[in-house]
Amino acid sequence: MSCWEAGRRRRTQHLDLVWRHNASGHARIGLIVPRHQSTAVARNRVRRRLREILRRDVLRRLPAIDLVVRAKRSAYTASFAALRAELTGAVETLT
Repeated sequence: MSCWEAGRRRRTQHLDLVWRHNASGHARIGLIVPRHQSTAVARNRVRRRLREILRRDVLRRLPAIDLVVRAKRSAYTASFAALRAELTGAVETLT
């Protein structure tokens, strides 16, 4: 909750990212995929895609921050490649 109140924000076409530095010494990630009048299958697909991108490409490059990634309605129709390019590009500029 403190990320939403005191963190920095970046908005992309399909995602909202909020982050703030933490004292734990490692990165922590939260993932929010709202319903947006979609089925559980669609919601789980977006969640799995984002989790895989974060695990493969993002987590090892993050400094000690708390990062919250929230999917927008348009993320439900975005391809894996589009989500990957967007998320990795946005995370590269976080500090």
